Amino acid sequence: MFTFKNKQRGQGMTEYIIIVALIAVAAIAVYQFFGQTIRSQTAGIAKEVAGQSGSAAITNAQTAATSAESEGTKKKGLDKYTNDNSR
Repeated sequence: MFTFKNKQRGQGMTEYIIIVALIAVAAIAVYQFFGQTIRSQTAGIAKEVAGQSGSAAITNAQTAATSAESEGTKKKGLDKYTNDNSR
């Protein structure tokens, strides 16, 4: 009976690790799309808190957000790796 509890504990830990790994992969994907926007907004906030103008950083954040939005609308596939680019 003691080994049964250890197996259950190991199974729970394995499930927890899988869930954490999936969340990490999702966070990396989101950060890849919106990373520059987040960095620019954080820089703008830091400059405003320091008493400086953060308008340049805010403009950079808007540009990065527009770029991320256009990147999300592109059709991605494996067809760009073939010689047939007529699609």
